[in-house]
Amino acid sequence: MSLDDPKWGRGAGSNGANDDGKDEPRREPEARPQRPQKPSDGPPDLDELWRDFNRRLSSLFGKRGARRGGSGGKGSPFGGFTPNGKGAGLGLAAVLAVIGLIWLGSGFYIVPEGQVGVVTTFGKYSDTTSPGFRWRLPWPIQTNENVDILSLRRVEVGTRGRPERLKEALMLSDDENIVDIQFEVQFRIKDNGARDYLFNSRNPTAAVIQSAESAMREVVGRKTMDSVLYESRQDVAVETRRLMQDMLDRYGTGILVQAVAIQNVQPPEQVQAAFDDAVKAGQDREREINLGQAYANDVVPKARGLASRLLQEADGYRSRVVETAQGDASRFQQILVEYQKAPQVTRDRLYIDTMQQVFANTSKVMVDVRNSNPLLYLPFDKLMQQALQDAAVPRPAPVNTPEPAPVPETRGRENLRTRDRDAR
Repeated sequence: MSLDDPKWGRGAGSNGANDDGKDEPRREPEARPQRPQKPSDGPPDLDELWRDFNRRLSSLFGKRGARRGGSGGKGSPFGGFTPNGKGAGLGLAAVLAVIGLIWLGSGFYIVPEGQVGVVTTFGKYSDTTSPGFRWRLPWPIQTNENVDILSLRRVEVGTRGRPERLKEALMLSDDENIVDIQFEVQFRIKDNGARDYLFNSRNPTAAVIQSAESAMREVVGRKTMDSVLYESRQDVAVETRRLMQDMLDRYGTGILVQAVAIQNVQPPEQVQAAFDDAVKAGQDREREINLGQAYANDVVPKARGLASRLLQEADGYRSRVVETAQGDASRFQQILVEYQKAPQVTRDRLYIDTMQQVFANTSKVMVDVRNSNPLLYLPFDKLMQQALQDAAVPRPAPVNTPEPAPVPETRGRENLRTRDRDAR
């Protein structure tokens, strides 16, 4: 039976009986005007679709009556339809079932890889779910929120693009100097810290920034300015990360600090020029100290070597003098033994040896003037000097010099004996 049939919904099952129980002749349905047919390839008529929808909806809640003057007539508020309680209940149940299925289906959700799902029941934490296709009770009973626990997050402290940079970047060192520090903090959420990250902190990023400032100020406050600027940047970063992690763990933020990277450390801009001058002066001082140390390293070993050489020479001189004295004493004792045996011979021998040593070191010529024989003595001293010069500087042609007159040996011996007697 078509929905356009005029008998649809009327009292066909009553065999034409009216409300009084009397039979009434069956009336033929009036001819309804034919609707103009539209081409099948055109878009559907919205009015026709709306009327068709109303007819189908009416069929679910009741049947169309064919009675006159009854509640299902044309004057009925239901538009010619008689309500049916059973059909209405079934239709309502079907609508509610569809709505319930849609509502239950809204509880399905997907947790991507690298994230965890946090489920809350009426706003209170209920469960943490792993990645995958999950289901929870639909809203408003339960809700879920996905939290990324693998991505590395960054915050910068003291950067130039932020209006509060001046307050963040200025730190006071142990020697009461101000240091301008710009650094970056890298962090992520702990594997089991999604609940703490969502519920224990209103603004986790602000908590990270504040803990970074506090930790950095504490570390810098225990070090000097030169140490922070040049010597212990890495130590400052490591100590800051440790203090930050301790504070964030006490707050229960569920955040794991991966690294603290110091980007720039410098004095404040207002005193940058003066600080550069001080740095240059310090560098000049260090250079002069290094030059002085190099000079000391060059002079001190030489002085120590000279002192050691002098000490060794002094030791050698002492040993030589002592040995010489000991040798002279031993020689004197030996001469004394010989002197006791032959005193005269020993005296003559000593005299001759002494005079030989004296004459060997002098250039004078001794002349005997007691005898009346005048003898021609050659200048032996000049000849000796000339001989020494000739030996030192060789000449191309030798110089012929006259030989000295020989002195009789007997005369020399007599002269020696005469001197010995005079000495006695």
